[in-house]
Amino acid sequence: MRYGMEMSSAKPFLSDVQELRRRARENMMQGSVTSDYKGDIKQAVDVLNTALATEIVCVLRYKRHYFMAKGIAKDAVAGEFQQHASEEQQHADMIAERITQLGGEPNFNPEGLATRSHSEYKEGENLVDMIKENLVAERVAIESYREMVRFFGDNDPTTRRMIEEILSVEEEHANDMVDLLEQHGKG
Repeated sequence: MRYGMEMSSAKPFLSDVQELRRRARENMMQGSVTSDYKGDIKQAVDVLNTALATEIVCVLRYKRHYFMAKGIAKDAVAGEFQQHASEEQQHADMIAERITQLGGEPNFNPEGLATRSHSEYKEGENLVDMIKENLVAERVAIESYREMVRFFGDNDPTTRRMIEEILSVEEEHANDMVDLLEQHGKG
């Protein structure tokens, strides 16, 4: 087909504009959730609340490790813990915002937080133990987020992209913990 020629059998790219406008007005209080949302909103909110709990537990663990770090490598390692705690908090905020966009309620209730989270809150005896516990938690988060990416897929591309962004940072965190282990001993 030459440029400029129309295809008579082609289906229009967008729905009827008048119908789009009608549906937008009809359900305007549903915010960003439109009638063509393909996912199960309740299940999406449940999955995201699990991710939220995981991020909160990670913030708390990294914060404890930041304050409890001791020894000759304290400053370098504690600084990494502090940075990760801040980034995990940003993830929690992004997830909570997405939950509300989907019409759900973010679950910040501390009761049951550890059981809702995929990662564990492990304190660690020393700097190397703390690094190892954070590495394990990051690896758990990575696998969880990869599963979530598949879950949201094409049904909720906005949430999928957010999770992919978080996943990328979690992978960086895991690599940072491996680097710290290599620098400060595997013992």
